[in-house]
This record gives sequence, C-alpha cells and structure tokens, in this order.
Amino acid sequence: MAAKVTEERECRVPFKIVEGGVTAAKGYRASAVTCGIKNPEATRLDLALIVSDTPTVTDAVFTTNKVRAGCVRVCQQHIKETDTRAIIANSGNANACTGIQGIQDAKAMTKAVAEEIGVKMRQVLVCSTGIIGMPLPIERILPKVPDAVAKLSDKGSEDAMRAIMTSDTRPKTFAVEVPVGKNGSFRIGGICKGAGMICPNMATMLCFITTDAKVAKDEMKRSMRYAVEKSFNCITIDGDTSTNDTVIVMSNGQSGLPTIKRNTPEAELFRCALHKVMLELAKMIVCDGERVTKFVEIRVRNARTLTDARKVAETVAKSLLVKCSFHGCDPNWGRIIHAVGYSGARIKEELIDIYFGGLMACKGGLATKTPVTEMEKVVKEPKFTVTIDLNSGTSGYTVYTSDLSEEYVDFNSAEYSAAIHAKRQKGLA
Repeated sequence: MAAKVTEERECRVPFKIVEGGVTAAKGYRASAVTCGIKNPEATRLDLALIVSDTPTVTDAVFTTNKVRAGCVRVCQQHIKETDTRAIIANSGNANACTGIQGIQDAKAMTKAVAEEIGVKMRQVLVCSTGIIGMPLPIERILPKVPDAVAKLSDKGSEDAMRAIMTSDTRPKTFAVEVPVGKNGSFRIGGICKGAGMICPNMATMLCFITTDAKVAKDEMKRSMRYAVEKSFNCITIDGDTSTNDTVIVMSNGQSGLPTIKRNTPEAELFRCALHKVMLELAKMIVCDGERVTKFVEIRVRNARTLTDARKVAETVAKSLLVKCSFHGCDPNWGRIIHAVGYSGARIKEELIDIYFGGLMACKGGLATKTPVTEMEKVVKEPKFTVTIDLNSGTSGYTVYTSDLSEEYVDFNSAEYSAAIHAKRQKGLA
C-alpha cells in the first residue's frame, strides 16, 4: 500500500473510548453466520456482514502485493461506486490464486448481499482471509447470506469480528466518540484481524471501520492515507505482505454534524481520531502475532530525513537476528547497529546511540558501561522500547514489531502441511 512519507508528528484529539466496534456509530448493523468454509463440520462463525442503512462515502486501501486475491480485484472495481452500502467477509479461505473462478465467486457474494438488502452489486465490497490456493466453497456460502441479512443488528459487531478471525487468538476492536465543539460529536469504530504475514505496506489483515461523521470524499481519501501510513504501515511481525490486505472506512453522516471538508479544524480532528482507531487496532495485531511473546516499539530519532528514519526503523524491526534476540531476552545492541548499517540510510557509525527502555546500551557506536543485567530486565518484559538516536538531523519514525519464536515456525509449518494434506484428500494436489 504505497503512500507518500510525510513528517512524523504527534496527533492529539479529545476522545472517549466507547463500546460497539463497527456498530458504535449510528446507522450501522452487523452480523455473522456459520458456513463451514474451512471445515463443513465446524460450528465457528466464518461469514461476516456489515451494512449501512443510509448512503456512505467510502474509501479503501489494498495490498501492494502483485498477487492479489479475487476479492481484492472485485473490491478495487466496486470501490469506484459513489455509495458503498455493505461489506461481506469470510474467513477460512483467502480466495487467492483461484483464477477466474475466484473472481466469479467474489462477485457472486456481492450479488447475493445486494439482492437481499436491495442495492446494486457494485455497492457491496467483499473480503476473504485464510488459506491461499484453495477454491472458495461458494456453494456453502451463498445459501447463508439471507441468514446473515436476517441477523443484522446494531449489536452485531462482536460476532462480525469473530467471524473474520483466522490464526488470531484474541478479538480486535476499538471505538471512540469525539466531541466537536458545542455542536455534538461523532463516533469512529472498527474491527480487524491479523496475526501473521504482517509487514509494512499492509499485512495479512482485514480492517473495517465505520463512522457517523459526514466526510467529504477528498477529505476521506486524505485522512485514510494519513491514518494507514501511520498505523498499519508501521507494523511488522514476519516481513511478509499478503494477497488479501484490505482496510475499508465507511462514513454515513448520521451524526447530524456538518460535512467535514478539507483544510478545516474539523478535518484535523477527524484525521487524528481515525489515526487513533487504526493505530490501536494495529498494535493489537502485533501483540497477537502468531506465537510471539514480545511487543517492541522501535523508535528512530534525529535522522537526516524521514525517509532515512523509516529505513532504519523498518530494517531493524524486520531483522530476523534482532527478533531472535528479543525472543531470547538478549539486549544485543550489536545486532541492532549492524541492521542500521545495511538499512540504506545515511548514517555515521560514530554518532549512533542505542537505548533499551531508558538505558543506554551504545553511545557513539561504542558499548557503554550500563550493566547487561539491567538491560536484560528491560527485554524480559513483554513490552519494551528500543530507541535508536542517529544524531544526524531532526526526523523520526516509529515501527511496532515482535520477537520471532520457535513456536512461530512450528505453527506455520504445521498449518501449511495441514492445508496440503487437505488438498490431497480432495484430489487437488
């Protein structure tokens, strides 16, 4: 998901956290049903539906992977419609690398929803997540769409959230209410899924956000890019970018407030609130990484340019050696500085300072006298910060990452083996 890098700055907005996820804002309903997509005998929810009862301004951002799932291709066409009204999403099957049939199946899902709620196909977006390369069991999905529509409720966000989970171990939802002077307030709420194949430029994740603010289309696009760039594009677990990554934001104006237009105080308020929701959801993804044990914030400070800061932060955050050190509770600043060196950023070794928490491990490219035992206490914590001060400028960038565990390897190799076995059983491999 390409976006122009802009200067990092703190974004503050008054808000209160509220319950409700994608149904926290006025005018939205959600539901979920069981289709047995991955396993016909399974009883878990695996098909989610989100509907706005009134017209919306909607924007979306998709994976930068050149290999894109059928649902992504369909969404990229449908998002051109001026009034998106619904999102249907399934878990258990990515509908990726499934050819023309995959695109036809994605369209069939949008058509089924459109007919049930009385809108056009192109007003429905479709998303999938799960195993790549397996045909979508569309014959088990379409008959359940009427049930999903019948179950739509302004309390249905939690079911929808659980229906899109795959290797996630915990639900991910966040919503806020934002006051707008004395005129009232608007709400923004979202749900997402993601635990593996997580990398900047999006990840194997789906995120659906709704707001009852009334946002002009150009401001929606601007706010969307800003918020994604500073949230989902700032996380990494394993350095892989998926085929299905999608973030969708719907705005229906049901708060009753005036339209939020570009270059106004209200636009700044909305943009910051949207970023807050996305950032909290993005952090939840990293914390729930597949079999990870650490949540680590990589802060780069005083780089020559923002581009240099970003190169350093992302390189360190994705380094397998660094991530293994985190897992082993080893404050190995040598692995960090070596990653800084090959990041492609303009740096001077003799100016680099590195901190674990508030403890200086390296000053001017050399070891400090800080006791290793004290730094070990920092990296043994489930959450900690690594700060890299390049002392070469004024730009900074932050990336959120995790460790890399033996269990991550075991889990992903086992998942792949199980998928291949299932395909062989069905004569597909």
